[in-house]
Amino acid sequence: MTQHTSDNTLRWLEGLPPGYFAVAMASGILSIAFDMIGQTLLVEGLFMAALLAWVTMLGLSAWRLWRFPQAVKIDLLNIRRVFAFFTLVVSTNVVGILLHQHGYPQLALACWAFAFVVWSLLLYLSFSVLTFLTHPHTVNVVHGDWLTSIIATQSLVLLGVMVAPDLGIYTDYMLVEVHLLWLLGLVLYGIFVTLFCYRIFFKRFQPEDTSPLMWVIMGAAASGVNAGTVLLESSPSLHFLQALHPFIDGVAMLLWSWATWWIPMLVIFGVWKHGVRHYPLHYEPTMWSMVFPLGMYAVASFRLGLAAEFPPLQWIALLIVWVGFAVWCLVLLGLVRTWWRH
Repeated sequence: MTQHTSDNTLRWLEGLPPGYFAVAMASGILSIAFDMIGQTLLVEGLFMAALLAWVTMLGLSAWRLWRFPQAVKIDLLNIRRVFAFFTLVVSTNVVGILLHQHGYPQLALACWAFAFVVWSLLLYLSFSVLTFLTHPHTVNVVHGDWLTSIIATQSLVLLGVMVAPDLGIYTDYMLVEVHLLWLLGLVLYGIFVTLFCYRIFFKRFQPEDTSPLMWVIMGAAASGVNAGTVLLESSPSLHFLQALHPFIDGVAMLLWSWATWWIPMLVIFGVWKHGVRHYPLHYEPTMWSMVFPLGMYAVASFRLGLAAEFPPLQWIALLIVWVGFAVWCLVLLGLVRTWWRH
């Protein structure tokens, strides 16, 4: 009787979405964005929120793996859920960036190493699932969550450039690695975004096909911009890395314009679903994956404005970061209300 009651009590843990690491992602990227515009109070508050969310999700995920290993295995082998595990990689790198900014370079390096190992395992696992466990009835499940793998790849670039100077004689090794990761992220984005656009523009599209995860298509492009501008700020001693800078410049502008084009389109999707087709708007965990792209877009716009010496991009960043924070507050309110009810 006691065991049965315990199982019922922990049912929420068995069904814990792996993508809940996006809470730490959203809080952390907004902390980084507010740091750029000098909002110290919000920087520290969001840093603590990101750290708390990350540690909490690490604990809950470890508990879930120990208590319900079969549920975790099912998620890892499910093409609709396996890519959500990449939020662990992104959140770890975002927390690593914040730790480095707060004077903990060793912890930041440990975060990068852990994130890189998890990323490597998940990348080949997810593509194996995509290759071997996909059948004709699941070919249309392309959605924004797949693009989280690209954000994870680019997040390794962001933290890698930051910790590279702490590696001494191995600095150039890290800089070569992060340049390769950035290029790999571009290739993966090209593949996935082609499939994504084909799915939504040339197949039957229903309101239930839209979700906040679609914002990840914009966030993935913005993460490429952000990583590119960070690479431009690095000072590699190797000539072939220096020769890449003009290419990175052009691609960063291309990705920023593509990400910008998507913002009104994504708003239109939301209006069509909730305003025209009258689907109720309610809290769902995937909403955190809408907050993070807004924060990433703000950071990317600010950094690109600095790199291009074009202030209007920084004005856009200032607007978007406050929009992102407003959405963060609303989603947090929805999370608290959901927890209170259940």
